[in-house]
Amino acid sequence: MSFAEPVLSYGRMIRFSHSIFALPFALSGAALAAAVSGIQGAQIGWIVVAMVAARSAAMGFNRLVDRHIDARNPRTAQRELPRGVLSPPAVWLFVILSALGLIGAAWKLNPLCLVLSPVALFVIGGYSFTKRFTWGSHLVLGLGLGLAPLGAWIAVTGRFDLSPALLGLAVLSWVAGFDILYSCQDHEYDQHTGLHSIPVRFGLQTALRLAQLLHVFTIGFMVAVGLTAGLRWIYFIGVAAICLLLLWEHRLMKADDLTKVNTAFMTANSIISVAYFLFTLADLLLLGDQTLWAASVT
Repeated sequence: MSFAEPVLSYGRMIRFSHSIFALPFALSGAALAAAVSGIQGAQIGWIVVAMVAARSAAMGFNRLVDRHIDARNPRTAQRELPRGVLSPPAVWLFVILSALGLIGAAWKLNPLCLVLSPVALFVIGGYSFTKRFTWGSHLVLGLGLGLAPLGAWIAVTGRFDLSPALLGLAVLSWVAGFDILYSCQDHEYDQHTGLHSIPVRFGLQTALRLAQLLHVFTIGFMVAVGLTAGLRWIYFIGVAAICLLLLWEHRLMKADDLTKVNTAFMTANSIISVAYFLFTLADLLLLGDQTLWAASVT
């Protein structure tokens, strides 16, 4: 076996490509923080390390906790742990090292990040158990990813503030909404095995409506971020574009036709996260305080 094969197996296990959902929002939080207090190149690097480590720990732990459930679900039976491509002890080691990577990156950033790193691990790890007892698991997943922009802000500034908290709420409602859409494809299996989700609790049609409502909140929170952070027209054009993308995402989803769920889940949401970061960064760079940006990035 070549060195690349186990690396690729771990990458597939944690769905490394899905890092594109949270990382751009973390970088958006860092960009907003840089606009008020400056930023160093090392801080950007450690924020990326913390994000990748946190997500790797969370996904690895989720796969461990769910490995027996995944083995019985035809949609997930081919994942690496059920197939025996990776062993539980090896994945446990991966999770522990990833968690230590997050704590180490937090230590390099500032004392508040270090103190809060176990809290982040508790939230992102605890999500894996929630679908066993509550249909609100989608909101817990959203909370886990919503910590990304707030954590990045704290990494740069060392304090809490309103704008990153609002951005965290935007991410929470966005993630919870698209996770409801994604979980629709497991509606029958979850119902049969006693797992909890909004589609199981309320039915597919109501679940789709609740996902739409959550995404209305997403746009509202994004608008509030722009207003509280003093962002300008480039940012709000980006929010309008994201609104159109969310409308497209929901048009793809129908209670009696879930064949386009992967397009709605991966394609639309990947574009949304990257677009938000690019429009936010463009607004700050082109319309913000040029002197601050020129002097702050070192």
